[in-house]
Amino acid sequence: MTARPLFLKFLPVLAVLAMGSGGASAEETITSSWYSEWNEAKYAEPFDHLDYVNPDAPKGGKISIGTVGTFDSMNPFSTLSGTPAALSSSMYERLMTSTADEYKAVSYCLLCTTLEYPESKDWVIFHLRDDVTFSDGTPMTAEDVVYTHNKMIAEATPSWRAGVSAMIEKVEALDEHTVKFTFQPDIPRNGLIDQAGASIVMKKAWFEETGARLDERRYETSPGTGAYMLAGYDPGQWVEYKRNPDYWGNDHPFNKGRNNLDTIRVVYFGDTIAAFEAFKAGDITFRQESSSLQWATGYDFPALDKGWVKKETLHNGAMPPSYGLLFNLRREKFQDRNVRLALGLMYNFTWTNETLQYGLFTQRTSMWQAPGLMAEGLPEGDELKVLEGVRDDLPEAIFTEEAFVPHTSGERSLDRKNMRKAITLLAEAGYTPGSDGKMRNAEGKVLSVEFLESNPSFDRIIKPYIENLNALGVDATYNRIDPNQFQARSQSFDYDMVYDGYVNGFEEGSSFLQKYGCESVDDVFNPAGYCNPAIETIGNELMKVKTYDEMSAMVRAADRIMRYDYFIVPAHMNDSYWVAYYDMYEHPGEDKMPPLALGYLDFWWVDADKEAALRSAGALK
Repeated sequence: MTARPLFLKFLPVLAVLAMGSGGASAEETITSSWYSEWNEAKYAEPFDHLDYVNPDAPKGGKISIGTVGTFDSMNPFSTLSGTPAALSSSMYERLMTSTADEYKAVSYCLLCTTLEYPESKDWVIFHLRDDVTFSDGTPMTAEDVVYTHNKMIAEATPSWRAGVSAMIEKVEALDEHTVKFTFQPDIPRNGLIDQAGASIVMKKAWFEETGARLDERRYETSPGTGAYMLAGYDPGQWVEYKRNPDYWGNDHPFNKGRNNLDTIRVVYFGDTIAAFEAFKAGDITFRQESSSLQWATGYDFPALDKGWVKKETLHNGAMPPSYGLLFNLRREKFQDRNVRLALGLMYNFTWTNETLQYGLFTQRTSMWQAPGLMAEGLPEGDELKVLEGVRDDLPEAIFTEEAFVPHTSGERSLDRKNMRKAITLLAEAGYTPGSDGKMRNAEGKVLSVEFLESNPSFDRIIKPYIENLNALGVDATYNRIDPNQFQARSQSFDYDMVYDGYVNGFEEGSSFLQKYGCESVDDVFNPAGYCNPAIETIGNELMKVKTYDEMSAMVRAADRIMRYDYFIVPAHMNDSYWVAYYDMYEHPGEDKMPPLALGYLDFWWVDADKEAALRSAGALK
């Protein structure tokens, strides 16, 4: 991982509200154009453009990217009825925005000029810009903000509605360009202003005229305030977005050097092979590679040999997602930790990485793979204090053993030493081999595991693991199904094991319990159905922290507990972006690239002369 960048520290200005502050009481408030729980912001002072963009980047050109799957809706807010098209939410902006070069979260005004809030953080007022327009040219007002919030509360996905309703009591327009969010009483204040600032804004009049709902499958799209709008689509085949030349925010400091592409096209394919062939033929012009096999062996086609295609490895400083071979803890057979440990021992990362993944990966050890956030060694200091506070809900091993790290394996696919350990663990869990060699419990029931997947690129990774499980005596099967079936079964948690996980951040707060809370066992953000009373307590305390050090100590404690609970077998991670593209796209340079975003749809641009040369040579379709 890269070292943490240095931050310039600025404190918001304290101001005394005078009369006429949009209905707020006359009390001391904080007024600022940005918000951070830690009172730090890199771009606190007036600036011309973000450090990682080229402010003189030309506008124009097209990018074509491929994806596997299908879509039957352009409504991004209804994932339970229909499959939304890729990037369908990109037409809508939030009140506040963030950057890709700050590890500590900061929200900056985008659709607003300033925000103000009392030290109690009981409410926040956003003073909206008066020049923001929707893509149809009509102005955005505070009424649009209020309407969107209320509509989301009434019609968005149940988990979002429940989570936000517990935080925000009401939203009201104080005048045409002033909107106030009042937070629920008696709940921790951390994360509430960020949540309000993350509010999407849609056009009230369009929904009232059309009667459209957020919980329905539809192709009609409401006007948004974003830089792009829908240009066309063919259901399940392709969708295309075009840059709005009249975008209100073209000259905004946060947008200079960004939104450079005229057209973004997403093409859908039935499998990854077809998608790669389309890239080789010039139908797709940019590809972010995820397959180590493809990256190591597949890039030897004519377009690359002729210099039409550029292959590049760029650093990725984002936290790797906590993905791996995930157990569905809703299944009774996985309730015993020894069963999970035994099954995990049969996954050979060393052999998989060296033999099947060309040594391009490293193994993830932590749920938060970042210095200061991952547990190491024995607990001490502030982390130990957090753990002591939930000691009654923890095994003694949490305090006496070093932080759990993944097992090591030998160079052969089947590591017999680990298999012997697995047999012992299964015996402790009540499973012994029957006359047929199958592991059975005291009732004679065979230990069976179905591994569910839709992506064929996982075949070569999962099949050796299945073979090892079968050698252990587990009735293991690998079921690869089509993407639509996979989505349906995933959403209903109809699986034993799956390659999945959690997306964690450099900061944790209001979303922590949505991922790991016991009330979120049946939430799509908690694919393992994980629940631990100690984690529940830590999650509630996370909402009250005052400093980054407090937060990081709680995350280390949570990391230690989750790793011990072992509900994900840690798999590979990669600190690089593997990209290949037709040599007409430019970026600011590797030394200026931000650590937290690749940004090829954001701050890259097209060199018109290079594009013309490629077309003249017949490289592009």
